[in-house]
Amino acid sequence: MGGFVSLINITVLDLIDIILVSVIVYQALRFLKGTRAVQMFIGIFLIFLVTFFSDILNFRGLTWILNGLKSIWIIFFIVVFQPEIRRVLTVLGKSKFVRYFIREERKTYIDEIVKSVQKLVDRGLGGLIVLEGDVGLKHFYETGTVLNSSINSDLVVSIFSPKSPLHDGALIIKDEKIVAASAILPLSENPIQGVTLGTRHRAALGLSEESDAFIIVVSEERRMISIAEKGVLKRDVDSSTLEKEISRFYL
Repeated sequence: MGGFVSLINITVLDLIDIILVSVIVYQALRFLKGTRAVQMFIGIFLIFLVTFFSDILNFRGLTWILNGLKSIWIIFFIVVFQPEIRRVLTVLGKSKFVRYFIREERKTYIDEIVKSVQKLVDRGLGGLIVLEGDVGLKHFYETGTVLNSSINSDLVVSIFSPKSPLHDGALIIKDEKIVAASAILPLSENPIQGVTLGTRHRAALGLSEESDAFIIVVSEERRMISIAEKGVLKRDVDSSTLEKEISRFYL
C-alpha cells in the first residue's frame, strides 16, 4: 500500500519527466515507422517498463534478473538499431541548430586556409595544398611525411619555405587537420591548349582527375593562385573567390 501511495504522489518535476519520456518515445516510434526495427523497439520498451514496475512493486527476484540483463540490452540495442542510430545522427547533423555551430567552426578553418594561401602569395612562395574529399588519399600520405597538426598559416608558410625539407610536394588536409606534407601526387598527362603547366599545376590537375579533392596551387614566379577540381584547372583566382570555392566544396 505504501508503494502505491508513493506512486500517486507525483510532483511537477515528475510530470515534466513523464512528458519528456513520452515525447522521446513518440518521436522514436515515428522515426522508426515503416522499418523492421519498430517491433523490436516496442519489445525493448516493454521490458524496461516491466523493470520499472517490478522495482516499484518490490519484486526482488524479477528485478534482480532484469537488472542483470541491462548491460546485455545496451549491446543488443546498439547492434540491432545500428542503421537507425546512424539515421538519427545524420538527421541531427543536418538540423539548423547543429549546422550553425559547424558552419561557424568551419568558417574559422576556411579563413585560416585562405590566410595561409595569401601569405604564400605575399612572400613569393610556391605551394600545393590538397583538401581531401570523400575519396580517401591515404596512399598519398605515405609518399610524404605523415603529420597531425591543426591548420595554422605560419606552419603552412614554414612548410613551403625553400629551406624546409618538406617544401617539395603537396600538403594534404583532412577533417580540418594537416595529415601529410611533401606528398607526391600523380601528374596529369592531359595538356591544356596554349598553356604550359609547371609540375605543381600538373600534379594538382592529375589528382583532381583521380579523386574528388579540391587542390590549391600557388605559383612562386607569378604569385598567382589556381584551383583544380574534377579535372578542371582555374587560374588567377583571388582570395575572395578562393574562400567562396572552398565554402562551396565543404557544403
